[in-house]
Amino acid sequence: MIGQNITRLRKAKGMTLTELAEQANISKSNLSNIERGINENPSIKVLEKLAEVLETDLIALLGIQPESGRTDGQENLLERIRELNVSEEDLKEYEKVLEFIIWQKKKDGLEGGMTG
Repeated sequence: MIGQNITRLRKAKGMTLTELAEQANISKSNLSNIERGINENPSIKVLEKLAEVLETDLIALLGIQPESGRTDGQENLLERIRELNVSEEDLKEYEKVLEFIIWQKKKDGLEGGMTG
């Protein structure tokens, strides 16, 4: 899924695989393996580089669909963040890591359902 998203975004920008790999400063073979689904678990650093070159964010790159409405657990978490005086700037630093964790959990859940 992530490889398909990267391919779609790359083609929408009119870029070749070589151009994207060079601009993201990653190997062409690594990018090719990601796009073809051979490497299904690229590092967050690689994903950040690709997102930057493709002028998008990790949510779009990973294909995460935003959920509608908040749960009580989410409200509790937001309240806890407020209590800890976490700034918006701090949250932005952690956002990419959280997006990656969410994507990984969804990916692992899909794989678990296919094997079990």
